[in-house]
Amino acid sequence: MVNIAVLGYGTVGSGVVEVLDLNRDSINKRCGREINLKYILDLKEFPGTPIEHKVVHDYNIIVNDPEVQIIVEVMGGVEPAYSFVKEAILKGKSVCTSNKELVAKHGAELLALSKERNVNFLFEASVGGGIPIIRPLNQSLTADEIEEITGILNGTTNYILTKMSEEGVDFESALKEAQAKGYAERNPEADIEGYDACRKIAILSSLAFGMQVDFEDIYTEGISKITDVDFKYAKELGARVKLLGTSRKEGEGVYAMVAPMMINANHPLYCVNDVFNGISVRGNVIGDVMFYGSGAGKLPTASAVVADVVDATKHLGTNIMTIWSSKKLDLLDVKKASHRFFVRIGKDNEEIKEKVSQIFGRVQVVKAKDVTNEYAFITDSMAEEEYSEKAANLTDIVSMIRVRL
Repeated sequence: MVNIAVLGYGTVGSGVVEVLDLNRDSINKRCGREINLKYILDLKEFPGTPIEHKVVHDYNIIVNDPEVQIIVEVMGGVEPAYSFVKEAILKGKSVCTSNKELVAKHGAELLALSKERNVNFLFEASVGGGIPIIRPLNQSLTADEIEEITGILNGTTNYILTKMSEEGVDFESALKEAQAKGYAERNPEADIEGYDACRKIAILSSLAFGMQVDFEDIYTEGISKITDVDFKYAKELGARVKLLGTSRKEGEGVYAMVAPMMINANHPLYCVNDVFNGISVRGNVIGDVMFYGSGAGKLPTASAVVADVVDATKHLGTNIMTIWSSKKLDLLDVKKASHRFFVRIGKDNEEIKEKVSQIFGRVQVVKAKDVTNEYAFITDSMAEEEYSEKAANLTDIVSMIRVRL
């Protein structure tokens, strides 16, 4: 028998308990041992429920119990999660977590510590919810040099952009609907401004390139400036707007960014809609590999956590090697990255057209149904800094979206 404890009985924590109960027989069979949920740490009481007698309020009861071999951390946030997880590892317990903030900030340190103590720190559910991506990067794609990872990593923003694309609603209306359905928090800033996706691409980049990528160093732009008019143009181009987190090798360096992108049907992430996530990985040998599924939600995320519990159980006393050095990877200056740019100007006259031609040279003019008094175009490929310098000469730009068409 392997005793485990769950820290936090919120959405994901209750999902973990549900999955353990629902699939008890098959989980135990895969582990080769029985999994026993001994404790649940939470501030609340749960009288009259099946977990009533498992709930404790003092973490010390859990961490000091020698019978507990695996701890599941699903509290969220950096503290007290970091302190709890570090103490657990120091006391010889493996940890499974869905906490992207914790992993992005302290992943390298906690992996090194777990290796030293011959236990495991597993975090499949921290990126992509129920989509298996961490384990493939760590185990299945090790024969490849990863050249690029690009993903739709946030279900909330993808839902909002899908509503705007398919129903023509504005951003605020789509956001309110996402909140009403429980996809977006009352304060949706972490999602709509790209911070959630930024932490996730930082984790994936750290694993892909084996060094610490600090999320604070990644250029991040959200979707709050995207309008329903942008989608009218996208429709004319046969394109969709998606919030993409991208990490790409350029020569000897790596650049990373999170930003809305206009993509067409040839892009592997074009058909990833609603609250689903999709992650495209390019290796120098295997080529393009696509991972797709439920990127969030109670049971999909819990499924990934329990999969880590199974892995930790099967490897008790053995550390699963993960290459993620604490040495910092200095990202390339994103200003040097090249894109094409879709630009909308709030005027449409010969003077504007001539000025755009003088500044940007050849452009692809884009027209949209029911949109008047605007001049829209797509530039040739150029570096971010070159675009910024040229765009500074135009005072009436109302929108810009990077293009991968």
